Amino acid sequence: MELIDTHAHLFVKKFDADRDEVIERAIHNNVTRMFLPNIDEESVNAMLEISRRYPQHCYPMIGIHPTDIHSHYKDQLQKVQSWLNHENFYGIGETGIDLYWDKTYKKQQIEAFGEHIDIASNNNLPVIIHARNSYPEVFSVLRDFKNKDFTGIFHSFTGSIDLAMEAVDMGLKIGMGGIATFKNAGVDKVIAQIPPEHIVLETDSPYLSPTPKRGKRNESAYIYYINQKLAEIHDKTPEETAKITTHNAKVLFRIE
Repeated sequence: MELIDTHAHLFVKKFDADRDEVIERAIHNNVTRMFLPNIDEESVNAMLEISRRYPQHCYPMIGIHPTDIHSHYKDQLQKVQSWLNHENFYGIGETGIDLYWDKTYKKQQIEAFGEHIDIASNNNLPVIIHARNSYPEVFSVLRDFKNKDFTGIFHSFTGSIDLAMEAVDMGLKIGMGGIATFKNAGVDKVIAQIPPEHIVLETDSPYLSPTPKRGKRNESAYIYYINQKLAEIHDKTPEETAKITTHNAKVLFRIE
């Protein structure tokens, strides 16, 4: 059984003490590939270092997380483009809009999200979309780009089934993570209505650990529990859902 974690921040400080063990544990548990979404200008080098040490297993992506978008976002995006000119990346992100923590730079987040989509489209790379307390704003931007050729993942999707299918119609995959395993979150009911052919698995490590690891630091090996939940929801074997979601990720990231 082969599994892929499409969203893991393995380069952050929470893994400094045992990063190699975390990655080796994931590989030992059949997580053959881990995709690393960037956070800000300061995290790029740490992310690339891991990718160079584990070139067959860790795949870097480039972008600026919405909570790190500021008034100088144009300069931030110029750095993203500069990195793209010098390194090989597998996706653009993570990007999107986050209005949970701070709305100060809402306008800049919206504009930067659109520019990230442009960068993704122009470089033939999938875009990794973050939406927290911002589904209306995120979909407003996505609808503006509906005639643009782009693909990607709706990271940690917690919206309605109507929004999920709208995202699918746009060519996006639905990222299923630990929240779908939470008893009262309701995400599992939406996932039940989405064909597995439109779903990819993700941990968002070190955040959002799935049940039964909830409350602990998340890691890529725990994608096992998310796959188990997907199999349960769709009345399939874990081997079947692993095969489907792994194929989805490989096609999306153009590694198959």
